[in-house]
Amino acid sequence: MNWYKLEEQEVTSSVGTNIEKGLTEKEVDKRLKKYGENKLDEGKRPSALFVFLGQFKDFMVLVLLAATFISGMLGEYIDAITIMIIVLLNGILGFVQERKAEKSLDALKELSAPQMQVLRQGEWKKVLSAHVVPGDIVKISSGDRIGADLRLLETNGLRIEESSLTGESVPVQKQQHLLNCEHAELGDQSNMAFMGTLVTQGSGIGVVVGTGMKTEMGKIAHLLQSTTTLVTPLQRRLEQLGKILIAVALVLTALVVIIGVVQGHDVYTMILSGVSLAVAAIPEGLPAIVTVALALGVQRMIKRKAIVRKLPAVETLGCASVICSDKTGTLTQNKMTVTHAWSGGKLWEITGGGYEPSGTFIQNGKKVEPTSDRKLQQLLSYGWLCNNANLLEKTVKQGMLRKQVTEYVIDGDPTEGALVVASMKAGYTKKGLDKHFSRVLEFPFDSGRKMMSVIVKDQKGRSYVITKGAPDVVLERCNKLVYGINEEALTSRRRTEVEGVIDQLAGSALRTIAIAYRPLHDKEVCKQPFEAERGLTFIGLQGMIDPPRPEVKDSIIECRQAGIKTVMITGDHKITAAAIANQLGILSKKGKVLDGQALSKMSVAELEEVVDDVDVYARVSPEHKLKIVKALQAKGHIVAMTGDGVNDAPAIKAANIGIAMGITGTDVAKEASSLILSDDNFATIKAAIKEGRNIYENIRKFIRYMMASNVGEILVMLFAMILGMPLPLVAIQILWINLVTDGLPAMALGMDQAEGDVMKRSPRSPNEGVFARGLTWKILSRGFMIGVVTLAAFWVTLQADPSDLTRAQTVAFVTLVMAQLIHVFDCRSEYSVYHRNPFENRYLVGAVFISTLLMLAVIYYPPLQTVFHTVALNGHEWLLVLAMASIPTVVLGGFQLLRKK
Repeated sequence: MNWYKLEEQEVTSSVGTNIEKGLTEKEVDKRLKKYGENKLDEGKRPSALFVFLGQFKDFMVLVLLAATFISGMLGEYIDAITIMIIVLLNGILGFVQERKAEKSLDALKELSAPQMQVLRQGEWKKVLSAHVVPGDIVKISSGDRIGADLRLLETNGLRIEESSLTGESVPVQKQQHLLNCEHAELGDQSNMAFMGTLVTQGSGIGVVVGTGMKTEMGKIAHLLQSTTTLVTPLQRRLEQLGKILIAVALVLTALVVIIGVVQGHDVYTMILSGVSLAVAAIPEGLPAIVTVALALGVQRMIKRKAIVRKLPAVETLGCASVICSDKTGTLTQNKMTVTHAWSGGKLWEITGGGYEPSGTFIQNGKKVEPTSDRKLQQLLSYGWLCNNANLLEKTVKQGMLRKQVTEYVIDGDPTEGALVVASMKAGYTKKGLDKHFSRVLEFPFDSGRKMMSVIVKDQKGRSYVITKGAPDVVLERCNKLVYGINEEALTSRRRTEVEGVIDQLAGSALRTIAIAYRPLHDKEVCKQPFEAERGLTFIGLQGMIDPPRPEVKDSIIECRQAGIKTVMITGDHKITAAAIANQLGILSKKGKVLDGQALSKMSVAELEEVVDDVDVYARVSPEHKLKIVKALQAKGHIVAMTGDGVNDAPAIKAANIGIAMGITGTDVAKEASSLILSDDNFATIKAAIKEGRNIYENIRKFIRYMMASNVGEILVMLFAMILGMPLPLVAIQILWINLVTDGLPAMALGMDQAEGDVMKRSPRSPNEGVFARGLTWKILSRGFMIGVVTLAAFWVTLQADPSDLTRAQTVAFVTLVMAQLIHVFDCRSEYSVYHRNPFENRYLVGAVFISTLLMLAVIYYPPLQTVFHTVALNGHEWLLVLAMASIPTVVLGGFQLLRKK
């Protein structure tokens, strides 16, 4: 229904409500059952059991279950039980993490869920927007986020910021009268208020005409439910790895078994050894380590003000080559701040950022007292008088110690709030101004006049018109100006001077607001804006900016060093956008600034030709974002896209990694995203990229360690079979090494810290294989050496006493374990074991210590000696073991270091 076409009485009659008393509680319950809660439909969530069972559909997990079945059939119940425990732990970890991410999102939604002031049975009450129903009478005022679609019945200077829905960044002036037109776009429906939009000024009363998916926001949310999610690079890599490992395991295992049987070994013994080697060749901890690495990354991101909705999303950020970032609130503080004031030929710089009312006034490089200049005082005080914003103090608890700190927030329009803060920096207070002036009448701002005016009366009964607005418009209404200590005629020379100051401030990316006034005659009455806003005296200008976040510039530099380009997307004017981009180091010398008008005329193909050269997109509407994403992806980029509005959701969904704002973001944008920034901060994106890269590198470290160890185990057996030697390891020893000694250090590698240069490397290609960058050679060379030294230690011991096969097997067993435990420290670096402090990762040191104790228990504790076919070793044998075990890592690593030097 086109509600904007209907009279008030038709609207209230259609929804069945009473404008004086609202709905009864009984009627509300009835309508809740009929229409449902006022929430956007997220789609049917899978049950907890379905999510849990979904953890076991991974290809690697299915292979492990098959290996478990074979081990059980062969009587190796310890092996089967151990594998089952690992698979189960993997499933539990994945399940818990998915649920935790969703709960974090739900908690964020609950915090951001707006309350609405509703008329129920003649009384105004505050209720959650979820409990609002069609027909409710709702009161809205400055600062409220509207929770349903409303047909406005009363308005008082009401302005609503609708950028989340329409893409229009300037707040829209609202009115209550019907619109006589055949069709009006959302942005033109001035008597409607929509779900998810924000009241920036004034107040109003409306009747709810749409809730949940029946709202305008709900219509867009519905379009998103059929879109598909991209498969992450990590998922593709692991699928490839699984196939490779299965093929390698089957070939090598079959080779060992066949050679062993041909050389006369017992068939059952060889089959058992073959199965043991097959299990060893498949790193069964891989799914678990991936989940653990991702889960730990998610926990670290939550602490850094981010919520990861999908586990692999952090890893995808490690491939990001372009970050398309909103300006307001992400790159900047989203706190408009007056930094310059001009009046009567004098220019002042005002220090202090954000909304904290403390700062100094500087003129010609020297600190001055604002009370020393009467015209500056007039400029600042009149800026507050012609204003509807308030500065509120809130006490919040921060940090682990929950220390109480004062936080300042603006109640009202941010631009007006900036004028309030500037006045307070000069010592003015609301109480003090109210004591000297009282407001008589207000002519609210509208987009046609581009001005707001108030009529105030001082203590002596004198009345004044005070006007603020766009400088060019205000200047046209003036015939005088304040200059020096006097007022003088606004000559063409003075007008040119003022226009020059306006251009100067605009060139510094400042938004300028002009202040003017006019004394009224004793009996003069102004009932219309045009009667008041004429013959004004120009007092001066205040220049404000949304200052960059202090930490963002360093984050952008770090991203550039990492080969990641940052692109700024904003609805601001080209000049403002370029100035902010320059301050942050985004705009390069050869970088281009493209505005929305030029972008609209380009096809995606035409945009592709220049997209790599564009650093800033200005005057861009949300619908342009999808075009930018597609052009960048067509050029081979992995794109991270930020957004907060409903219209941003398609671009967020289409990007390789969609990032929604947690504070200003709409529910639709959050649902479309993979990552939510709860602080709306660009630095958090940088931290996520670092985390993503480290997670992938930790998985590579894990694979490197496990595969080199497993190659060593297989080659020991294979070489022994080829050389016609006895079995250097028995099946239970292989399984024990694989499931206990390998497991703990490998898991600890998943918790390793990032290397110092992780953010100085180029982004990883999404097509890069897991074994890229020489990993195959590292695995094979180290695995070969581990196998050779183990076999050598076995042969030396066997030669010393050919009758004591158990002792030789024990030496081989301990050599293999120690070689692996030493090798794990080499895996921490892409370079060599000497490149990093081995004690940095305390989890790894602890894991190696525990594994060593377990190994000692196996060879020195009599009951375990029987189970694992081991004997106690003497000092000479330990010297042999340690000398051999050191060769693959310590000796070869030393040679590498010397060769590099």
